Amino acid sequence: MTGVVAAGHPITAEAGVEVLRGGGNAVDAAVGAVLTSFAVESPLTGFGAGGFMMVHEDGGETVLVDFFVAAPGQDGIERGAELVPVPVHFDEETVQTFYVGPASCGVPGTAAGLELALQRFGSAPLGELAGPAIRLARDGAPVNAEQAYILRILAPIHERLEGSRELYAPRGRPLREGDVFRFPELAEALERFGAAGAEPFYRGEVAAALSEFTVRHGGTLGPADLAAYEAIERRPIRARFRGTDVLTNPPPSSGGILIAYCLGLLERLGERSGPEQLVAAMDAANRARGEAFAEALYGEGLEASLLDPAALDLAAGDLLGSTTHISVLDGDGMCASVTCSNGSGSGVLVPGTGVILNNMLGEEDLNPLGFHSIAPGRRVPSMMAPTVVLRDGGVELGLGSAGSNRIRSAIVQTIVRALEEGMGAGEAVRAPRLHFEAGIVQAEPGLDEEALARIEAGGVPVARRPRINLFFGGVQAVARDREGGALSGGGDPRRGGAVATA
Repeated sequence: MTGVVAAGHPITAEAGVEVLRGGGNAVDAAVGAVLTSFAVESPLTGFGAGGFMMVHEDGGETVLVDFFVAAPGQDGIERGAELVPVPVHFDEETVQTFYVGPASCGVPGTAAGLELALQRFGSAPLGELAGPAIRLARDGAPVNAEQAYILRILAPIHERLEGSRELYAPRGRPLREGDVFRFPELAEALERFGAAGAEPFYRGEVAAALSEFTVRHGGTLGPADLAAYEAIERRPIRARFRGTDVLTNPPPSSGGILIAYCLGLLERLGERSGPEQLVAAMDAANRARGEAFAEALYGEGLEASLLDPAALDLAAGDLLGSTTHISVLDGDGMCASVTCSNGSGSGVLVPGTGVILNNMLGEEDLNPLGFHSIAPGRRVPSMMAPTVVLRDGGVELGLGSAGSNRIRSAIVQTIVRALEEGMGAGEAVRAPRLHFEAGIVQAEPGLDEEALARIEAGGVPVARRPRINLFFGGVQAVARDREGGALSGGGDPRRGGAVATA
């Protein structure tokens, strides 16, 4: 085996592997897979989204490419509409409210980020990598069961506005499993990107259309916001865990540093991280994420203070009392772990562009200080945290997740399963998860019932879910066996994940 790709859709994974088979490296494969995901996973990603890519070169550096959504407002445009609350029902018992509409749209970053990653680390022509995605967007692809579920739960958002309504419900109802989804305007956007790169999306005709349409309908995304946007290379933060180095997304993103904090606590809470230890670490991370934390994300000292060994020792002592991800590992040891997200989507499809804009200004999880409180030009803090785990300098695990506020708990538990329990990538991804937030433990079936009962006896309610669900994240992971070097992958069944090998 010369490479492995784990992604949120079988067609996405296969597109990445075809790049590896053609001689491309992990970053080439990741870019090709991301572009393909635009065509087959479009409710959750696209040119209106943002994201991050973690790249590790074997024997070389590890770099985080930040192309997440930025707050608009540099043109001084007054908001002419309010955020619209829409409840999304993950199942009969789990509901989350998302805020959508033109006022929720931030500055997208995917075009800039993919271009930078390919220029910096890739080897294949952009137009060639866009080819499969162009064909899929124009000719269409069957909707699978997982995409049908996503379209069904997001239908209240898509139905609000002309454009997205006709795209996702062309017969007056949401597309169902087996229906063919086509997006011809996206095919044109992909062709434009393959030929001209990111420039048209920030300073050309697409940028003008995005701004004009959004502002006319009450949003604040102006020409200066788009023209000023740049993808940024950042130094990952590093945490030690069970003899490995875990490298993840640094501030101003919030998810990575909270993952590092949880792992640092778990390292100090004993050799095994069962439900009780996981809940304790999640509780500590929730409490750490206050107003001071949100403000410190844009400063310089948060990593040093929160991850300081003495502070972790003290905290551990106290305790003892909408998104898609692709992971690629090639035969030369290069790993690309990339997460992209449109949030739940704003419902705003800009005519003639193939761009459905994000709703990151309306995601409660990403705006802890309140909506519209982030300064223009600043990145919106994100829970997204593409991550690589290194042992002796080589990649042992590359992973990331979808799942809003559950991203960090999903990634932490997958790392725990792989490193503490010795599970392979697939088994670690499929293992049951829990999530602790708002004073309640949400638990999938299959967890240690005695441990859950002890948590309840300690006064914390446990909501036992009847089945696995997208609510608990969508981890896609690739791994290299520490003994023989064999490659493997894990696609999350909660997200319709798939693995393909070259």
